[in-house]
Amino acid sequence: MANKKSNRGKVPKVAAPVKSGGGRKSSMKKAKSVSKAPAIKLEGGAARQSRKPSLMRKFVKYFLVIGLVLCVLPVLMTLLYWPSFVKPVSTLMIQQRFSGEAVKRHWVPLDKVSPFVWQSVVSSEDGQFCNHNGVDWNQINIVIDDALEGEPVRGASTITMQSVKNLYLWPSRSYVRKALEVPLALLVNAIWGKKRTMELYLNIAEWGPGIYGIEAAAQYHFKRSARKLTRKQASLLAVTLPNPILRNPRKPNRGMRRLARLVERRAKVSGAYVKCLRGD
Repeated sequence: MANKKSNRGKVPKVAAPVKSGGGRKSSMKKAKSVSKAPAIKLEGGAARQSRKPSLMRKFVKYFLVIGLVLCVLPVLMTLLYWPSFVKPVSTLMIQQRFSGEAVKRHWVPLDKVSPFVWQSVVSSEDGQFCNHNGVDWNQINIVIDDALEGEPVRGASTITMQSVKNLYLWPSRSYVRKALEVPLALLVNAIWGKKRTMELYLNIAEWGPGIYGIEAAAQYHFKRSARKLTRKQASLLAVTLPNPILRNPRKPNRGMRRLARLVERRAKVSGAYVKCLRGD
């Protein structure tokens, strides 16, 4: 009985009910955390997608800058080489100097060179030098026709095209190099003119292993200055140009002597073909 009385005034202890609000909050948090996961992935994918166009824009901008430099640089170099006191070197001369090979070149103005030299060079290398704009389109058309008909492809380079090859491009043959020669030849012909072009060509052409320029060639092969070269010596030097490594004007073989006699005859009657190079 005592026990019953003592328990009457006490409220029995009941476990605290779980609040429904707290459950909803926790479930909402879980839902939010679940829903946030794909959102992060979507944001990452969008970032990667937005990154791709930006990379593409950078590459396009990079190539455009390179293209602009490649277009502007030859123009600047052509203007730089225009004054007569500038004495540029060829890419082959630079290459040989960096490789440690000996290079001989003595610059000489065009008016200090025997007329027999440029008469012979024009007669041998580019008969229409004074008449074209840097590119002999007739010869190029003939070469294209021969190639389409399966004939052996031969060169159609003018003295102007050979000059820009020596100054700006590389020596090995390729269609890319040939395509670049054409616009560069038109450019330098318009800026330099015929006399400056011939002066540059004669001073950067190779006339033997490590022998560059007509003055160094005259001294090396004939022990005299370019001004004192005879017509025969000039013609021998002219026919050396296509292959200066294997052809020696000081010791010409039968084929070289035959070609030199032909060039010499043409040079004697060159007349109007070299009118752009005369001093008058």
